[in-house]
Amino acid sequence: MAWDQTWENIFKTREWGKYPSEDLIRFIARNFYGAPNRRAIKILEVGCGVGANLWYVAREGFSVFGIDGSATAIDKARARLNNEVPGWAGELGVGDIVSIPYESCTFDAVIDSEAIYANSYENSVMIYNEIHRVLKQNGIIFSRAFATGCWGDGTGQCVGNNTWIANEGPLKDKGMSRFSTKEDMEELMKIFGELEIERLERTYNNQNEKVIEWIVTGMKH
Repeated sequence: MAWDQTWENIFKTREWGKYPSEDLIRFIARNFYGAPNRRAIKILEVGCGVGANLWYVAREGFSVFGIDGSATAIDKARARLNNEVPGWAGELGVGDIVSIPYESCTFDAVIDSEAIYANSYENSVMIYNEIHRVLKQNGIIFSRAFATGCWGDGTGQCVGNNTWIANEGPLKDKGMSRFSTKEDMEELMKIFGELEIERLERTYNNQNEKVIEWIVTGMKH
C-alpha cells in the first residue's frame, strides 16, 4: 500500500484540516459553479484526510467521493458530512490511491491536495495514471505538491528521488515527503497533456523560512 501509517497516528491525535484552501475553492468555482445540475457532477479526492475539501464541495451541492488510507480520517470525514451536510451525495472509503477502486471515466474532477507528494516518485506516476483513468473525457485534475527549496527539503533522511523524511519545517514527523521541481511535475503529469502550473510561496519565522508549493491543473483529452 502506498499510504504511510504515520498519517493514521496524526489523524488520531490532532485536529487537522477543517477548511479548504482558497486555491481549491477557486478551482471548483471556476470550473463547476455554472453546472445546471451540481449533483450530477462527481468529484473525487485522493488522500482526502478528514474531508475539509469534500465538506466544502458537498455544501456546494456536488457529489463527493473520497479515498484515504486512514480509517480514522474517513470516519471523521463521514461524521462531519453527516452532521453538517444532510443529504450529501457520494461515498467515502478506506483504500489505496495507487489502485483507485472506481471504473474508468467516472469523475468530472479529481482533487489531490498534498497527498500524492507523500508517495515515492514511482508510486506517484502510478497514481497520476490512475487519476487519468477514472476521469471522464475532458475531466480535470487539481494537484498540490511541495516544491524543491521548501522548508524541510534536504533535511533528515533521503529515501528516494528528492524524497526525504524531513526533520525540519511543517513536514517534520509527517513521514515521507517528496519535493518536486517544475520539471518533475511536468513529467509526472505528462499524461494530462498541456498543464497549468502555478507556484505558491509563503514565509515563516520572520521570513527566514519558505514553504513553496506547486498547484498544477490539467485535463484528460
